[in-house]
Amino acid sequence: MGTWHDYLNETGTPPEWPYPIKFGEETEMEADVLVLGGGIAGCWAAITAARHGAKVVLMEKGDVKRSGSGGPGCDHWCNVPGNPLSRMAPDDWAIQEMEALGDFSNGIGIQIQCREDFDTLLEMEQMGGKIRDTDDEFVGAEGRDDKTKFMVSPRYTRHAGYLAQPGWDQPGFNPPENRYNMTLRIWGSTFKPILKKECLKQGVKVLDRVMATSLLNEDGVQGKRVVGATGINARTGEFIIVKAKATVMATAGSGSLWMMDMEHGGYSSMFSRNESGDSSTMAFRAGAKLTMMEGSNPYRIATGLKHKWYTGGSDASYENVPLVDANNKVLPVPTQSWADGGAMFTYAGPMKDRVQEGIESGEFELPFYGDFAGMKKEESNATWNLMLNEESTTKIMVKTMTEGGFDPTKDQIMDYSFQELQPNENFRDAARGGGILVDWDLKSSLDGLYAAGTATFSPEDHSYAAATGRYAGRKAAAYAKGTGAGKVSREQIDQEKERVLAPTKRTGGIEWKELHNGLSRVMQYYVGAYRSEKLYDLALEEIKRIEENAVPQLYALDPHKLMRSLEDLSMIEHAKIIIQAMKERRLTSAKLGVKRLDYPNGDPEEEKNYLLLRQENGETKFERLPIRFWGNMKEQYEAHNQDYTGVWKPEN
Repeated sequence: MGTWHDYLNETGTPPEWPYPIKFGEETEMEADVLVLGGGIAGCWAAITAARHGAKVVLMEKGDVKRSGSGGPGCDHWCNVPGNPLSRMAPDDWAIQEMEALGDFSNGIGIQIQCREDFDTLLEMEQMGGKIRDTDDEFVGAEGRDDKTKFMVSPRYTRHAGYLAQPGWDQPGFNPPENRYNMTLRIWGSTFKPILKKECLKQGVKVLDRVMATSLLNEDGVQGKRVVGATGINARTGEFIIVKAKATVMATAGSGSLWMMDMEHGGYSSMFSRNESGDSSTMAFRAGAKLTMMEGSNPYRIATGLKHKWYTGGSDASYENVPLVDANNKVLPVPTQSWADGGAMFTYAGPMKDRVQEGIESGEFELPFYGDFAGMKKEESNATWNLMLNEESTTKIMVKTMTEGGFDPTKDQIMDYSFQELQPNENFRDAARGGGILVDWDLKSSLDGLYAAGTATFSPEDHSYAAATGRYAGRKAAAYAKGTGAGKVSREQIDQEKERVLAPTKRTGGIEWKELHNGLSRVMQYYVGAYRSEKLYDLALEEIKRIEENAVPQLYALDPHKLMRSLEDLSMIEHAKIIIQAMKERRLTSAKLGVKRLDYPNGDPEEEKNYLLLRQENGETKFERLPIRFWGNMKEQYEAHNQDYTGVWKPEN
């Protein structure tokens, strides 16, 4: 009926909460496998565990149908060397990908992704997901195979070492082709509703709008086997207890530690607003080992309403779209390659420097545009109606602009890259590579606890989440089949229930937005562009003040605000974890995303190890683990998956 403002003007009062309030009430259930998080990884874990005979419960703070970063869609299925158009063996590609990602990549997850990614995609097709151009809408587009109707992504078809090529800095430069056919274009907006439908078909008990709040240890002892979890219903406030033989953590990544107001701050992120560091926080409190928590990277921040990075060319969904200046002069930005140092080559490195110099000298005139009109019709059609239409924010953009008369065969889109979306060192991504340490079964350091997707350390993309979720579900089901139920502790449950419901027992004080904003300010001031031991200590002191003075005043008048309040508490814990890890890494390292004023130099010996941290009796313990600890990727994968038979086949 219009906006919230319109409603209040017409009625004079806000509506009553539309669901029954059940603060303090409990529901208890049991499962063989409990999956926390119903995004891409969580759905695949739940489906696969159920297909392997497990009784499965799936807990998701949103609605599984569209929740998570991959819920609205995706347009690339990456690292899929098992596809019939591939020109490299999966094991070889896994090694190449691991090396390309650097010393602190996750060779276990990458190997799983490369070996099982195509099987996962075919299984998605069996469930009804669209992965081929079956309607012949994009005949003639680069990368389309007429026999299989798969569409290879041109984004990865050019030689990655273009900066070594003569003429790389000249407008219109196009690097030599080096096609491996490792990435497919897909219709990812069809996937998530199908995954929820399949969960229900397989008998998974789906708990929509239930936020996981803690892991339960056997006998309530930190560091012992994980035997379930607790949660809170974000609509009724009911407290949920699930006892489980095995638990898969798939609640995604870090959350918005450095940024509160994402819209007006111009926050550029492709991750779900619901991410609040829950996976690392819950695992840490249970005693599991985490790693890569010390890294952080600057976000691209706009000065006004966000444009995201999808602004007319040069990345991801904008495949093949050339960038031109105000005079239609082609910029020296190869549109079909990952640049050295990352995909966003218009924002960092030699390519950005070259364009920036051109702006300042007058060689290139602002504003810049994504030149759809200068593309072949088949290419602009594929980019506009497939790639951009299968992502989340760009799907909205396509709809709005098409209704407004935009024609991708005749028009251009303004690119804001060099006017607005620039990295800001004080607004950072909270250790996107940080997560739970896992072994070749994707099991954590705690018995009974598995991890998948961006809950693992050094994770990758959508297809990584799908493949690792599928894998973790299989392993968790096998574990549950061979073990009995563990003993939960009523004392541990009662302590968690008291913590979770505390904000509902107050009627005034501080709401979740104020608390989040205060934490973000601490991170901006003390853990931003400039970092040192003293600044880290100041950050921890300020967070302690927040815990002592603000948290006791935190109140929530309805279950939704309670969920947001609990996210704040999770982010506070997560902030302390990453600051402690940052303090422990006494060096400056581009590989780790660590830059310190008091330790400006590198440490080659220190950079040979992952930093592990876990909690024991309230104290943080540190360990070092050599990089490449996983051994020979092919041999280890095969040793741990001798019974793997590939694509799941439905029973007759």
